[in-house]
Amino acid sequence: MNASAPIVRSLLENDLYKFTMWQALLHSHPGAQAEYAFICRNQPAYPLAELKQAVEAQLDHLCCLTFHADELDYLSSLRFIKSDFVDFLSVFRFQRRFIEVRAEGEKLIIHARGPLVHTTGFEIFVLYIVNELYFRKLVGPAADETLHAARKRLQDKIERVRAEREKLMRDPAYPFVFFDFGLRRRFSGAWQREVIQTLAAQLPEHFRGASNVYLAKEFGLTPIGTMAHEYLQAYQSFGFRLRDFQKAALEGWVQEFRGDLGIALTDIVGMNAFLNDFDLYFAKLFDGLRHDSGDPIEWGEKAIAHYKKLRIDPTTKRLVFSDALDLPRAMALHQHFAGRIGASFGIGTNLTNDTPHKALNIVMKIISCNGQPVAKLSDSPGKTLCEDKVFLAYLRQVFKHPEL
Repeated sequence: MNASAPIVRSLLENDLYKFTMWQALLHSHPGAQAEYAFICRNQPAYPLAELKQAVEAQLDHLCCLTFHADELDYLSSLRFIKSDFVDFLSVFRFQRRFIEVRAEGEKLIIHARGPLVHTTGFEIFVLYIVNELYFRKLVGPAADETLHAARKRLQDKIERVRAEREKLMRDPAYPFVFFDFGLRRRFSGAWQREVIQTLAAQLPEHFRGASNVYLAKEFGLTPIGTMAHEYLQAYQSFGFRLRDFQKAALEGWVQEFRGDLGIALTDIVGMNAFLNDFDLYFAKLFDGLRHDSGDPIEWGEKAIAHYKKLRIDPTTKRLVFSDALDLPRAMALHQHFAGRIGASFGIGTNLTNDTPHKALNIVMKIISCNGQPVAKLSDSPGKTLCEDKVFLAYLRQVFKHPEL
């Protein structure tokens, strides 16, 4: 591993939902200002502050990149990407003045501040830059040994799926399908490419796509993604009554994509509060829901019960599971819900960073928008995010969310 080699290969190497949210927010709130903060949720093997200088150099490189013509043509081929957004991307360049890196003791501090349509794009790049730099330094000359172990683990996963194939494909109407969601916390760019290439070749009936748009393009896979937390959180600051921000965000999505990208994220203020807003209108318009916190079976059962309450046949809808999944858990969830509702699975770190070394649990989240705090109230302990405790308490009160 060359410790100083550029990590970002292309501005297209981003998660699809960054492009879809970027387009929606550019059209609806082009003047919004936002702040994002980097957070490490677990204990690294060495202080991340040691990466400061290397992160700075990689961000300098990122800010020199532009989209290539073939990349813009590829985005244009996606029917939900609009021509004016592609025109915007054709002249877009990341601005270094909008992102700051510093060390505070052993902590690595990264903040992006500025126009939302500039700062939103930094998130995924920052995460996989930090992650790859961290593992370059951690494994050093032992990279080949680490990759040997990772390849064996990947092959074991493939063999496990093959061993269960008869059960997983018993009902052609409910096949077991999964996607790679592992860009942000991958071991390296080269390893993610190898993982996707291997899965596409060896499990084509199960492995159907990737969130990484660059690699989806390279391998002719379906790019996967709709919305993430930041899209709904931003709506907490857009002048709507706080109680109505979810409905406003969902309506904004409907108006932007007109039936495409119909999977809604449910855990900004908890599943119960989401379902209170997800009425017959939205339940008919959206194709399904994405799980990202809380017990997945309990969540899925709530979703099915809600559709039935609204007299909607759950078998016409889809659940997408994406919270800290591995393949055995995904297969178990498939078996539980098969025949009752469609299900698919986005697997991240366990595909692209399953090595003998402990993976980092890092995020870069929006913390304020238009000068106001924004928050996520998770259904999982430790995933609630907000720097303003007063606003967090108010949000809990409005949505009757318990403190986890």
